[in-house]
Amino acid sequence: MDKNASIFDKCFNYEEARDVREKGLYPFFKPIDRSIGNRVMMEGREFIMAGSNNYLGLAFDPRMQEAAMEAIRSHGTSCSGSRLMNGTFSLHVDLEERIAAFVGTEAALCFTTGYQTNLGSIAALVGRDEHVFTDKFNHASIMDGIFLSTGIHRRIHVHRFRHNNMEDLESALSEVPPDAAKLVVTDGVFSMEGDVVDLPKVNTLAKKYNAGVYLDEAHAIGVIGETGRGTCEHHGPGTKADLVMCTFSKSFGSIGGFIAGKAEIIDYIKHFARPLIFSASMPPANIAAVMKALDIIEQEPDRVKRLQEVGRKMIRGFKDLGYNVGTTVTPIVPLVIGDVEKTFQLWYAFYQRGVYVNPVITPAVPPNRSMIRTSFMATHTDEELDTVLNIAGEEGRKLGIIP
Repeated sequence: MDKNASIFDKCFNYEEARDVREKGLYPFFKPIDRSIGNRVMMEGREFIMAGSNNYLGLAFDPRMQEAAMEAIRSHGTSCSGSRLMNGTFSLHVDLEERIAAFVGTEAALCFTTGYQTNLGSIAALVGRDEHVFTDKFNHASIMDGIFLSTGIHRRIHVHRFRHNNMEDLESALSEVPPDAAKLVVTDGVFSMEGDVVDLPKVNTLAKKYNAGVYLDEAHAIGVIGETGRGTCEHHGPGTKADLVMCTFSKSFGSIGGFIAGKAEIIDYIKHFARPLIFSASMPPANIAAVMKALDIIEQEPDRVKRLQEVGRKMIRGFKDLGYNVGTTVTPIVPLVIGDVEKTFQLWYAFYQRGVYVNPVITPAVPPNRSMIRTSFMATHTDEELDTVLNIAGEEGRKLGIIP
């Protein structure tokens, strides 16, 4: 190694983003000046937002705004401490009781972000010489929770099984000693592909091989199931997971996250999750917004039904145009392209015509599976959806992505 090498050399030598910027195709960190329901203002122009995780359209709901402002008036803008010390308000306890009732568990625990929920809960649960099984398409926060556990406990056995492939999961489980501690971690709805885990089969295998089941519902609660309660409801009565995790930054229109399950497990996580213990707690405004979101979800079931109708319309529409949408069954509809440059070109075409979507490349997806990730809201109008489809058809044909 060059004795004069600097820790910062990699920064000055990083060229990928610079190259894309020079081509005028750089799509990331675009500032949004204002949100107006299904639309946003950017660079002085109005865009249809077709790349948000605000699935139920609640982030701009006036009832949510009023609940948040009232919480600020009564509790201030910050808890100014961690949950362990001075950062637990009665609001946190009330929300945790509501969440546990909503997902049908004994207890729940709220974190400041969904990312921290996975980071803290997984690292608290998986210890030295224990085994964790993770779908290869699981969210990065799940993998980071595993990495944190590895960093803390050193020897963690990590098994990555092929996406939603139950034969591969069983093969991995069968190779581990029967008396070893095991945890299967999976998304309910996969954030890029929009498909749903085969949870009944996961549960069958977990029971056979004495493993716990940890279910990440970030993109499932509010999205699937008759009343929006997620993957367990989607698969029908009796379908459960040992632990249910979710973020509040998607369907709930706020920020934060929770882990829910048996009271003893949640109490253990409460005392060993480093991101909970060493971070300031979820602010009052965000707690109040989630509480109001729960009210709305429970009182307005048609909102979930409309979201599911929107998802079916867009899947059918993109398929009819000739796009590869993978195995999605949700309002997350990937347009799988494969070629990185064409992915950026299609993103740019959407952007130029007033539609905001998300280009996704490796490492967020496997190599050769670059895609445009579209995602839709219950509040999108049919006219807005048809506009997105028309642009996708015209621009996709120009680029040779579809026939």
